[in-house]
Amino acid sequence: MLETIETTTGPKPVFSVIWLHGLGADGHDFAPVVPELVRRDWPALRFVFPHAPVMPVTINNGYAMRAWYDIVSLDFSKPREDAAGVRRAINEVDALVARERDRGVPANRILLAGFSQGGAITLAAGLRREQPFAGLIALSTYLPLAAETAAEATPKGLATPLFMAHGTQDPVVPLAAGQKSADALKALGMDATLRRYPMPHSVHAEEIRDLGDWMTARFAVA
Repeated sequence: MLETIETTTGPKPVFSVIWLHGLGADGHDFAPVVPELVRRDWPALRFVFPHAPVMPVTINNGYAMRAWYDIVSLDFSKPREDAAGVRRAINEVDALVARERDRGVPANRILLAGFSQGGAITLAAGLRREQPFAGLIALSTYLPLAAETAAEATPKGLATPLFMAHGTQDPVVPLAAGQKSADALKALGMDATLRRYPMPHSVHAEEIRDLGDWMTARFAVA
């Protein structure tokens, strides 16, 4: 089981948000977003911020850092992710989901969120679920294992509500890569619309506000 940091917004959480950080960061990276995001009328939530394993990353000259999988190329026009690493990360997410279930929060009351590399795992894991999440949050990211997704995505995974957002000035994961991923998901039947914000590889106040509105809708129907 991955190490995590956690925060709750009230006693006996009835929803959980598992939030995956980006390459080279750790679970503390998005913890400060919680007070900016949470609203008074929301149910009690548990935010779970796992730390990715430390591993050598090819594009960073083999330097070891926290990563969900190895990245072997900077070229977004071809597969750049370590497929075995992506699948290992999916299993690690599944273990966190199982722990939430054991704590009284089933998958249909879990939002899986991720930024950049963490967002890639959010998409990979969420699309393959037989027991779908309440929603997927994919920020400044792209679809990994794209060639395998059509065969491996489940109908319930593709029906999962998706909040997908990207910066128009992103130098790390180009906007075109995010749009290509959204188009691929839409072609598979998913309701995938890429929201654009005037930012680099980061988050934006307007994005957080829109995400809050989207989460409110998820809590209302779950």
